[in-house]
Amino acid sequence: MRFTHLKLENWRNFVKAEADLENRIFLVGPNASGKSNYLDIFRFLRDITSIGGGLQEATRSRGGVSRLRCLAARRFSDLVIDVCVQNEQTHWRYLLQFKQDNRRRPFVRKETVWKDSQIIRDRPDNDDKNDPERLTQTHIEQVTANRDFRELADFFASIKYLHLVPQLIREPDRSIGRHQDPFGGDFIEQIARTNKKTQESRLRKIREVMKYAIPQLKELELWPDERGTPHLRGLYEHWRPKGAWQNEDQFSDGTLRMVGFLWALLDGRGPLLLEEPEMSLHPEVVEFIPQMMARLQKHISRQIFVSTHSTDLLKDEGIGLNEVLLLIPTDEGTEVRPAKKDEEIIRLLNGGLTMADAVFPKTKPANASQLLLNFGK
Repeated sequence: MRFTHLKLENWRNFVKAEADLENRIFLVGPNASGKSNYLDIFRFLRDITSIGGGLQEATRSRGGVSRLRCLAARRFSDLVIDVCVQNEQTHWRYLLQFKQDNRRRPFVRKETVWKDSQIIRDRPDNDDKNDPERLTQTHIEQVTANRDFRELADFFASIKYLHLVPQLIREPDRSIGRHQDPFGGDFIEQIARTNKKTQESRLRKIREVMKYAIPQLKELELWPDERGTPHLRGLYEHWRPKGAWQNEDQFSDGTLRMVGFLWALLDGRGPLLLEEPEMSLHPEVVEFIPQMMARLQKHISRQIFVSTHSTDLLKDEGIGLNEVLLLIPTDEGTEVRPAKKDEEIIRLLNGGLTMADAVFPKTKPANASQLLLNFGK
């Protein structure tokens, strides 16, 4: 399954935004344009449908409805998330419209589910009108209510997000109690919890890829210390005949980020959300990230969303116009503009420029050259 279309109203940076979604999407825009907030829409759907989540918790963890509502929205406007999802047999559509009640809790104004163009759930229904407290929960989060569309709920729950922070891997005590931490606090524990056969297979594939980026790295494995605590360690070849082993606390930021990125690609089949996977990596390595994604997608039908500031990442000639979304800030919120609808970008590509050369000038800050005028005065 994959997302095919997303429509938003009044969500963080976006007063109104709508775009088709391909199997691979690259989000490009200036700082604070909303790339992370766009990815967070999918995280929000995952949090609603995950164990221990739900509409109340997903909203509370983000600071409440007032923090989610776009600053450019009209006062007390509803928030709307409208997504289309498709697999080989079925076309789903899910619409959630909500705001907050007088107790500042999110409550459902409208929740509709379509299956192949037929409405199979539409709220508020008569039960909701007789008991408005029911509207503090969505039906998609309730196993007693989502039986007819649980496939869709399970798909939302399968979404994964990664923005690995190397220091959290080196100092896991900072993230005690966290499970599936998208910032890497329990990253090594996630590896350790994986079936041993799968774990070893993935680490072997990661090592084979990384040896081209880090020629000195000869082995990569999970290793328990004397207390049984798992560590990620690598064997580095140097002047000593047997080389030397290093644990994760000695790995470079780039090494940890690359291991995390490759593990995330191999871990699961649901949509994968990646924030700036190019960070700390050499430009020659970054250029091959889109090809690694494409190669994985040939074997695993997995949708991947990537936010990026990297011209090196968008140099890949295999990236299509329909895979790039430009986020353009305006006085009325951020506009989401598909590259395939920008005639100037199309002309530049036809003229021989790379996607990076055609796209990034559209998203650069208008007055970036003024940054140094008053600095240090």
